[in-house]
Amino acid sequence: MALLKVVYYSYHPALHKQAEPVTVFDAELKKLVEDMYETMYVEHGVGLAAPQVGISKRLAVIDASDDHSQPFCIINPVFIEKSGEEMMEAGCLSVPGTYTKFPRASYVKVRAQNVAGEFFEIEGTGLLSHCLQHEIDHLDGKLNIDYLSPLKKAMQIKRMEKFLKRSK
Repeated sequence: MALLKVVYYSYHPALHKQAEPVTVFDAELKKLVEDMYETMYVEHGVGLAAPQVGISKRLAVIDASDDHSQPFCIINPVFIEKSGEEMMEAGCLSVPGTYTKFPRASYVKVRAQNVAGEFFEIEGTGLLSHCLQHEIDHLDGKLNIDYLSPLKKAMQIKRMEKFLKRSK
């Protein structure tokens, strides 16, 4: 496995456009998914979408468990159902050092493919619901801070830039 480089807000075009559907389910895709899991765990994330590592493909890896025991991959995901609403605060590996709070659906049901191309459905509430919505947002070219007002968004970008300077 290999660590991938996480790209940051406004520094890579893959973060700001609709990702391309995955059409080939082969060894190269499996390797990418394995590398994404490794990168997500090293970066202390609970999810990682391909655009966050500069790859415009509709796939993401998620593990919202406390002990990294429930990893799964969603490829070409679509929402089947969303309901309820709750305020969620979250960070993003592509906007490091920042946290945003905004409403999300409290329940979601998603249909996706796994790394072998087989279709499955997954339902989520709480953190899992949020993770699914967050990663699918990435696949649609949207980040947490895109939900904020222009002023709050500018403040978060400055926060991220300061964080990046300190961490070098």
